Amino acid sequence: MNIQRKHSGSDLTIFSEMSQLAQQHQAINISQGFPDYEIDPKLKKLLSQATENNFNQYAPLQGNPLLIDNLVAFNKNRVLPLTIEKEEITIVPGATYAIYTALATILQPGDEVIVFDPCYDSYVPAIEMNGGKPIFVQLNEKFELNWDEFKNAISPKTKAIIINSPNNPSGKIWSKESINQFWEVIKNTDIIVISDEVYDLLVYDKAIFHSAFHHPELKKRCFSIFSFGKMFHITGWKIGYIVASEELSIAFRKVHQYLTFCVNAPAQQALAQYLEIFDQKKNTELMQSKRDYFWDMMQETPFELQRPAQGSYFQTGNFKTIKPNMSDKEFAIWLTTEKKVATIPVSAFYHDQKNTGNIRFCFAKREEVIEQAVKNMKNL
Repeated sequence: MNIQRKHSGSDLTIFSEMSQLAQQHQAINISQGFPDYEIDPKLKKLLSQATENNFNQYAPLQGNPLLIDNLVAFNKNRVLPLTIEKEEITIVPGATYAIYTALATILQPGDEVIVFDPCYDSYVPAIEMNGGKPIFVQLNEKFELNWDEFKNAISPKTKAIIINSPNNPSGKIWSKESINQFWEVIKNTDIIVISDEVYDLLVYDKAIFHSAFHHPELKKRCFSIFSFGKMFHITGWKIGYIVASEELSIAFRKVHQYLTFCVNAPAQQALAQYLEIFDQKKNTELMQSKRDYFWDMMQETPFELQRPAQGSYFQTGNFKTIKPNMSDKEFAIWLTTEKKVATIPVSAFYHDQKNTGNIRFCFAKREEVIEQAVKNMKNL
């Protein structure tokens, strides 16, 4: 049977590949972006109670009404309040799904979608499977955007742009000024923006998260995508929410209803109740302490780290003083097989897999795991 693949992505994602390699060689896995510590016992209990209280049948298409109400309240109570109407929220089975469905909602065959390279590996396959063409604008070595190159990439065929802040893999965040500058570039177009904001609560050093939806004009034609998995360290629950204008939300649900219709009902009820007791400040402090601990420990290794991550679970590091003749993919494999530490080569986030000399570490791990990983990497 000859079934042709509809996208240019790898048959096996780099995350699966490196996790399998880590398991095969019994390596410490600080590659894939998931925590290895316990979630809040209160959230576990709420999930159990939701099933006991018979939240076991289909939830509404848009989502659990209590969850939607509590998301409105939660976003109003951010450090920088985000005003969202109920009609502008849809509960989804994870952010990757939300990105795919947003693209399915707006793309026609041949439409172009601008992607800032490096980017998360699901973006390009999602564009291609929906008949679009990715147009790449490469960030510089400091993961900053060249605004002139961005402007030159826009064409009459540009239907959408995908942005990501806090960024994976770099950990950089977009400032209010960056979002304003971005709007100035696209304001005289009809371009739709898909804003991947799954690490919104994981920003450090008292930085303030700015959503595309904070912008008074940009919010009228953007999809902002959030993840409970990242918010509450429950990546295996695969549940999030997407925020868009009422017009875009209605269009989104017309596609969403034929893909999955609704999302895990007991999980929605548990999350709705958990939002009422969730301590956002304590959550941020926990993750900053992990970032700081990882940063301090990594000073004992020969890796070159530019600056502490501004947000996300991730820190990038340069290995060129260690193995200057290796590509980052070769180095990541060598580090896993020989030093028993699994990471992700940053080349995996580029469409052309170009060698970068950098690897990505995930610091959302227990201290003893970070300690052992650093111990293995001290004498490289």
